[in-house]
Amino acid sequence: MLGGPEYPQLAKDGDIILGGIFSFHSSWQNRELNYTQSPPPLQCTSLNFRAFQYTQAMLFAIEEINNSTSLLPGVSLGYKIYDSCGSIARGVRVALALANGNQETTTEGSGCSRPAQVQAIIGEDTSSPSMATSTVLGPFRIPMISHFATCGCLSDKVKYPSFFRTIPSDHYQSRALAQLVKHFGWTWVGAIRTNDDYGNNGMATFIETAEQLGICLEYSVAFFRTDPEEKLHRVIENIKTSKSKVIVAFLSFVDLDLLVNQFARHNLTGYQWVGSEGWIIDSYIARVEAHHVLNGAIGLSIAKAHVTGLGEFILDVRPLNSSQRECTGRENLSGLQNVFTDLSLMAIFNNVYKGVLAVAHALHNVWGCGETCGNKSQPDPQTILKHIKNVRFKTKEGEEVYFNENGDVTAKYDIINWQPKEDGSVEFVTVGLYDASLPADRQLTINNSSLVWTQNVPVSVCSESCPPGTRKAVQKGKPVCCYDCIQCAEGEISNNTDSVTCDQCHPEFWTNKKRDMCEKKEIEFLSYEEVMGVLLTAVSLLGTCMTSIVAFIFFRYKKTPIVRANNSELSFLLLFSLTLCFLCSLTFIGRPSEWSCMLRHTAFGITFVLCISCVLGKTVVVLMAFRATLPGSNVMKWFGPPQQRLTVVSFTFVQALICTLWLVLAPPFPIKNLTTYKEKIILECDVGSAIGFWAVLGYIGLLSLLCFVLAFLARKLPDNFNETKFITFSMLIFCAVWITFIPAYVSSPGKFTVAVEIFIFAILASSFGLLFCIFAPKCYIILMKPEKNTKKMMMGKMSTKSYG
Repeated sequence: MLGGPEYPQLAKDGDIILGGIFSFHSSWQNRELNYTQSPPPLQCTSLNFRAFQYTQAMLFAIEEINNSTSLLPGVSLGYKIYDSCGSIARGVRVALALANGNQETTTEGSGCSRPAQVQAIIGEDTSSPSMATSTVLGPFRIPMISHFATCGCLSDKVKYPSFFRTIPSDHYQSRALAQLVKHFGWTWVGAIRTNDDYGNNGMATFIETAEQLGICLEYSVAFFRTDPEEKLHRVIENIKTSKSKVIVAFLSFVDLDLLVNQFARHNLTGYQWVGSEGWIIDSYIARVEAHHVLNGAIGLSIAKAHVTGLGEFILDVRPLNSSQRECTGRENLSGLQNVFTDLSLMAIFNNVYKGVLAVAHALHNVWGCGETCGNKSQPDPQTILKHIKNVRFKTKEGEEVYFNENGDVTAKYDIINWQPKEDGSVEFVTVGLYDASLPADRQLTINNSSLVWTQNVPVSVCSESCPPGTRKAVQKGKPVCCYDCIQCAEGEISNNTDSVTCDQCHPEFWTNKKRDMCEKKEIEFLSYEEVMGVLLTAVSLLGTCMTSIVAFIFFRYKKTPIVRANNSELSFLLLFSLTLCFLCSLTFIGRPSEWSCMLRHTAFGITFVLCISCVLGKTVVVLMAFRATLPGSNVMKWFGPPQQRLTVVSFTFVQALICTLWLVLAPPFPIKNLTTYKEKIILECDVGSAIGFWAVLGYIGLLSLLCFVLAFLARKLPDNFNETKFITFSMLIFCAVWITFIPAYVSSPGKFTVAVEIFIFAILASSFGLLFCIFAPKCYIILMKPEKNTKKMMMGKMSTKSYG
């Protein structure tokens, strides 16, 4: 054995010995090593009363078990408790002493097969010493149960196979802190950590989770209590130049003490602190002179606990009569106010208590104890390790204790808020709860109304929130939390604050002015209720009425020469077709439907062909009548009334056949035009077959052209009843209207183009043109110049003007 033996600070014999490693001192004196002789023993300094409290909790648990008749009855537990002085090297040394004993030589033949000196070890206080110690103890499979080592790295069972803890892992705490920051909308924060395994690993997990939640760190700095003062000054300068107002502090209370004093010295106030369990309920920090810097702090602490009798046991300490002359031995600590008498860390004391109980329950199961434990042979640590993994019990307070596959306990935290009182002291107020065993959306519960902030509700963002109707656009070269708010494009919305993208509206919806809601597009079609619809309907009905009046006049004076001379049968048929032309324009008004779409095109096509056929028939009759006046001509025999009727029916039948084929093969149908206008829907009729549509129009145009040519050729015939000049003029108007409006209709769909251009305006314009040009002169003579409505006038020759 190299070096001198290590003796425990506290020891007691028993059937089973438990080890304990606590930092009764928090520091040590530096030694000058000359490497010419063995280093002197470590000189520990700075008493740590917390470790004495942890030790008292361990002794309380052992005494309770030794007095129990249900847990390890008839078995006495002893202990060997060492001081590690906060030194990793000394912690490893005393761990080996607990494992192997202090024998200077081994007994002959015993080798390394003799039983360990202790069956399990309670400790250490912090993560880095626990990692070193459990690495040494791992090969021996000696269970080690820590009450305050929280580094998530200790959950690695490959590196630390025999490590357990009764405090939640920082794996959960770091995530809980990130969720806490996110809950208050703080997306631009600073981070300070202790430069050891506890701080570095905890902060790494926090940063990873924070990034997933959209939280950015403006800075992340680390320091340790033994660092040069210049390094701490650099940390302070870093904070001074930052814009974030929230500081996430993953620190031990010792390191935070140094930092808080520096904040007070530089008059740095107004920051919102978010703390880990390492300091958030530490009464020592709450009593330092500069504690006001932390007022309003919020953070996580181990869930509050109560162990009946433990508080009284911790305070039931009296000095020995032989220790100091001024002590009587009857002094009572319960009336004092200092670190040792402060029981605010009862949750941590409870962790020590649960660790001892876990070992006792494992031993109870190993020996199969009932009313007594018959077999009290020393079990090897590996057997105890196996049973600790599977242990599950309830404390006398009803708390269930068990370890998961990583040696961790269920993570539950109280959310603590530092609230200053009138006397300047601080009260640790529980304002919420975090339970990692619940579903993600129910893990964090906070009573916002109970919170007290440093000033107002803190705001810590790089960029202000983007309101609905906008999206976030990350600023080039900056973290994702620094962004500009860009208004959503037309047809896109965002109805949430801080949207990353804008959502496309459904094709039948359009954005409102704020771009935060999709509203139903305005549906547009030519209706009877709107002004244009009313006007066009009125004009259509006016044309119908006027045509009816003309028909009445012609019927009333049907025996007069002017009516009889102008082929009264074709005239009445022409007036009937014009009436249908005026009425068919009404089919283009109103909400398009399957039937209305088919009706409007076919009615338009057939009625106009009927109308043009009548006009064409009248033109041919004039030509034939002129030829019949020639000597020896009997032309009218071949184009009498039966032939005229057949001509009209034949021409109309061809159009009806075209329309029938169109309706059968590819009929018109209603559609929602979503592309012409972005902000509205146009209800219109799709022609179905472009060939059918243009065939109908083309046939009308062919008849119109033929009629125009024949009328033009017959315009200078000498007879008084020659009406071809009026037909020529009417067909000229007809063709001009359609030639003008067809291209406009094709290129500009929509309700006003349908109305004003081709299918309403063109119909009405051409219909009125035919009505006025062909029938107005005759009505004028019948009503205003009856003296000219004689057979003599109709058959007479006029050299200058003829009314036809």
